Amino acid sequence: MKKTLFDKVWDLHVVDTIENGPQVLYIDRHLIHEVTSPQAFKELEDRGIPVMRPKQIVATADHNTPTINQHLPIKDVLSRNQLNQLSINCKKNGIKLYQLGHKNNGIVHVMAPELGITQPGMTIVCGDSHTSTHGAFGTVAFGIGTSQVAQVFASQCLLLTKPKSLRVTVNGTLKNGVLPKDVILYIIAKLGTNAGTGYFCEYSGDVFKNMSMEGRMTVCNMSIEMGARGGMIAPDETTFEYITGREFAPSGNKLKRKIEYWKTLPTDEGAEFDKEYEFDAADIAPMITYGTNPGMGIKITENIPIDKNESSLKSLEYMGFQQGETLLNKPVNFVFIGSCTNSRIEDFRVAANYIRGKQKADNVTAWLVPGSKQVESQIIAEGLKDIFDAAGFELRQPGCSACLAMNDDKIPQGEYCVSTSNRNFEGRQGQGSRTILASPLVAAATAIEGKIIDITKQLN
Repeated sequence: MKKTLFDKVWDLHVVDTIENGPQVLYIDRHLIHEVTSPQAFKELEDRGIPVMRPKQIVATADHNTPTINQHLPIKDVLSRNQLNQLSINCKKNGIKLYQLGHKNNGIVHVMAPELGITQPGMTIVCGDSHTSTHGAFGTVAFGIGTSQVAQVFASQCLLLTKPKSLRVTVNGTLKNGVLPKDVILYIIAKLGTNAGTGYFCEYSGDVFKNMSMEGRMTVCNMSIEMGARGGMIAPDETTFEYITGREFAPSGNKLKRKIEYWKTLPTDEGAEFDKEYEFDAADIAPMITYGTNPGMGIKITENIPIDKNESSLKSLEYMGFQQGETLLNKPVNFVFIGSCTNSRIEDFRVAANYIRGKQKADNVTAWLVPGSKQVESQIIAEGLKDIFDAAGFELRQPGCSACLAMNDDKIPQGEYCVSTSNRNFEGRQGQGSRTILASPLVAAATAIEGKIIDITKQLN
């Protein structure tokens, strides 16, 4: 029987199948952070159940962490308590923890791939919806709730109903200035935020084959924003080259054997999907969002569509926009480049390349937040920090930062923020804040101009 990439990985991890019901799925890697793990640890402790396989778990501090003065005691009491509790729980259970300040610390979905913890053919879970990021390596990776975190702690397995399969194919050549973030925002704008509900999505075609691993992670990261359980891209030479030499990656003959197996994972020719979509790369342009979900996106040169739907009208009222208007020349006072979607070194290289020799607009506060200590070190070593400093941008320390209002980096009420993060819900970046999702290139250009501009005119 011909199988999809998803089928191959999922089926290999099925421990048992309940008759006419769900399956017991073995989990290779369990990633945890300070927000969704404390309750799960407490549940096990209350029931007298030990953590079954602590060596399969990796922990990091990321959501609540401050992005300035990380060497000082954390001021926020809740954040400090959560980080302390994570440290206590990991020490008690023999779990590897990359605490604030550690050279391997960072956003969970940035540090795990860069350390070689994420590898093709794995099942990976985390109490965080953007676990789909790891699917860029050909893994079945998805977010889980706190009760499921406890399940994995106790059994290294989950009881699940197997999702259906979806394939999105994009062929052709991307235009100048179109980044992976634009590709996924375009797909979600075309399909909507519910198109992937109940499915695992595989991305295929020239566009994804030609993407770097960092670009693929950006795409898979936002699979959840179209409702999918997760997203996947078949492993190939780009994947193998990225993994080779990383701290926890296999090496020597073991790596060779792994690669031979990984080469068997791509979808078989003729395998059937439950649903398929195809797009032409030539139709994709730099994108921005105008509403309060990631599906409300347009090409940067397009006008906000006319839509009398009540939820659309409510969304525009919150954003302070009108149907039919353009967002070009819209003043913006905050820019955020970071999050598990766009905080890798390539994202900062793109931004620095545009910013070099320019000055940030006086009205803009621009935060650049690396996704890990390793990315922070690369930014400094490559001289990118000097470019950012000279242009008036603020390079902060690693963390989730202004992606979500769970730490000190909040956008003030009523202010617009062009953000490279993944969600633009009401209050996502702070109570009353207004988020416009975009690529690192569009975000950098907005910071320089102090308003949204047609980036394509500057590139062509």
